[in-house]
Amino acid sequence: MEVPKNVQHQIAQFQQMQQQAQAITMQKQNVELQIRESEKALEELKNVEDDSDVYKTAGNLLIKVDKVDVTKELEDKIETLHLREKTVQRQEEKIMKKLQEMQTSLQDAMQGSGLQPGLGN
Repeated sequence: MEVPKNVQHQIAQFQQMQQQAQAITMQKQNVELQIRESEKALEELKNVEDDSDVYKTAGNLLIKVDKVDVTKELEDKIETLHLREKTVQRQEEKIMKKLQEMQTSLQDAMQGSGLQPGLGN
């Protein structure tokens, strides 16, 4: 039995949306990792004496920096990353909701065409 063109189109859109969902999930994981790494660095930095030498990487170089400046920089970075995390979380929620809707619509279309749905979810 041949799949109708409209169902083929819906399947293609569904697969595209799945790829977008995977990309968003990877972005979210990346941001979460950056947050953990930055928070760990900030925690370690707070354990260092105020008059200790502190260095940060700039490409292949280590550059001596002021502890107060680098602490503020890390705090700002963490704040920005948390905002990014919230944005990506909202995107992920929207795309997952859309995927659910598309899956239901596709299953209905396939059943209406006499086809057996076999989506990977």
